[in-house]
Amino acid sequence: MTRYLVLVLLMTITVLGSEGTPVSSVPSDQTTLVTFNKDVLPILANNCQSCHRPGGIGPMTLMTYKDTRPFAKAIKTAVVTKKMPPWFADPHVGDFRNAPKITAADIKTLVAWADSGSKEGDAPGKLAVAPEWKDGWRIQPDVVASMPFDQAVIAKGPGEIMEYFVPNPFKEDTWVSSIEIRPGDPSVVHHVIVQIPEVAQPAKVTKALAAANTVVRNNQFSSPLQGNGGYSDILVRNNERRTGEGAFMTMEAVYAPGTQPLDFRYTDSAKLIKAGKPIRIEVHYTPNGTETTDRTMVGFTLAKAPAKRQFVMMAPEHLVDIRKPIPAGAANYETVGELTFSQDAELAWFMPHMHLRGKDMTYRLIYPDGREQTVLTANFNFHWQLGYELNTPIKVPKGTRMIVTAHHDNSANNALNPTPNQTVGWGEMTAQEMMLPWFGVIVDRDAKPEMIAKYKPGDLDGPFPMPGQGLPIAGRQVLDLIKVIPPAPVR
Repeated sequence: MTRYLVLVLLMTITVLGSEGTPVSSVPSDQTTLVTFNKDVLPILANNCQSCHRPGGIGPMTLMTYKDTRPFAKAIKTAVVTKKMPPWFADPHVGDFRNAPKITAADIKTLVAWADSGSKEGDAPGKLAVAPEWKDGWRIQPDVVASMPFDQAVIAKGPGEIMEYFVPNPFKEDTWVSSIEIRPGDPSVVHHVIVQIPEVAQPAKVTKALAAANTVVRNNQFSSPLQGNGGYSDILVRNNERRTGEGAFMTMEAVYAPGTQPLDFRYTDSAKLIKAGKPIRIEVHYTPNGTETTDRTMVGFTLAKAPAKRQFVMMAPEHLVDIRKPIPAGAANYETVGELTFSQDAELAWFMPHMHLRGKDMTYRLIYPDGREQTVLTANFNFHWQLGYELNTPIKVPKGTRMIVTAHHDNSANNALNPTPNQTVGWGEMTAQEMMLPWFGVIVDRDAKPEMIAKYKPGDLDGPFPMPGQGLPIAGRQVLDLIKVIPPAPVR
């Protein structure tokens, strides 16, 4: 009897002990194995491959297991530290449709994959197959306009701003639903601006631009109405001094590292591309130590019907006082600009633009009734210059003021700062600085872009252009500067 009781007691202790066994003590071979094809590939397709693909801005491709396996630990570190996917907006301000979709569960999966040997697993199912990125486009364009040739980019130097005037592929005014700018070599392209400029030059020059592909180097030709080079366009500045009104550089689309294609369909709007004038493609090249070539292209998808509302991209050129350079060592140099809406509109998109010392930018609205609302606060990263698309556009009544505040770090604490011991002036080159608060609005289809908003430009009475920048050349001299290229085929 005593032996029986001892046996029962031992069995009871064994059962109770097994019930309290912690999960971590379960052998690893009994846990669910995380694999690339089943678990990791869908996360990469949704969050990473738009940049990390052949021809993308990412430094490596993450399209296949073979591509990705060597970077498993690096991916783990990047997502745990929130370095990737890049996103710089304050999460407590605004609701943005293009914010990264990666979740805490996704991060846990990527960490588990890196820590468990980074297995490939069985072949992926249909839902897990990565997109093909046909021809390198993120949209599938109906119409493509292209630079006329492969532009050589030298290995070293301060960089150049090139302007390519190419034939307009649209024979009549056309509504487009999305636009994508695709650099040929993203590693050397600092920015691209696409415009349909109002070329106000002598008839001979206008005819030359419209008839053939032309190239202009470092803003040596600019339009007095359009203002191609914001800080160096003396004609635009003279017009601002005469009228007291600041100039907007109207853009069809813009690209900087990390930006996404502009898709107007989600706002139930479209962009009107006017026919009969050449398309201007401005490309700012920044050498990276290796000789290369670039042929930037612009893709358009056509709207299925004429739009009732139009998307307009606004770029105030001289919102801040450009006379004062940023002092050497200044770690939080502040600039503030203000504009006023002249008609009702809806804010839909923001894109802060600065250079190597850019730190952060905030957009704030003050409504006619006195109510205030901060609509974007974002840190700035020169290597990932993001656009921010509001999930629901914000209604902005006439008379609303928009205050934009930016900070620059010209100190030695800024790892990107090339000259922390020197003052820095404002200008087009990467080594100079900018404070350009680009934004996009939705307005009635017949609204005139130049009537949407107004501001008093900074530095109305100051000297310009800044030292070291080229002056625009008179119309009669332009033909001696531009390089005429045989027309390139436009698909």
